[in-house]
Amino acid sequence: MAVFGYGRVSTQQQDTENQRLELLRAGWDVNYWFADVVSGKVSAGQRKAFAEMLNKIRDGETLVVAKLDRLGRDAVDVLQTVRELANRNIKVIVSQLGTTDLTSAAGKLLLSMLAAVAEMERNLLIERTQAGLIRAKAEGKKLGRPSKTTPEQRSAILSEKSAGASISALARRYGLSRATIATLINSP
Repeated sequence: MAVFGYGRVSTQQQDTENQRLELLRAGWDVNYWFADVVSGKVSAGQRKAFAEMLNKIRDGETLVVAKLDRLGRDAVDVLQTVRELANRNIKVIVSQLGTTDLTSAAGKLLLSMLAAVAEMERNLLIERTQAGLIRAKAEGKKLGRPSKTTPEQRSAILSEKSAGASISALARRYGLSRATIATLINSP
């Protein structure tokens, strides 16, 4: 039976090669490798390469991933993914956890505990991020992406729009998108 490997990274600047090599170093002879570049917030079922892998993997084969968080966005998603694979008699191995099959009774117990801890860590990270944003706002720091236009450009765009210029013409003239011009015009 074939061994399928799956990796995921969040941005184009990252690469799944380290995950693939980690599986090789752990002794896994991966026959088929699938990888997604997608945020961890996207559920496993909505990932292009993961869905493609699910269509190729057959009952009785094995899926191996380097780390638990590659399988889903949160504890519920990971558990649902493992259950669906278990229903197809597909073994799920997380190399980071050894060779325990997550579809076995011991694996399900281990998975439930680890997924709960992982979800708690994610929630704590969100809480810390929110606290940092609140503190930054309280300190008067401007958050978000820097403006693409200067105050003088914004004033000129508003003047030209009120004189009858179209949004498309303003976008071409200032090298901005129509959405940016529309937002600027409609903002208070």
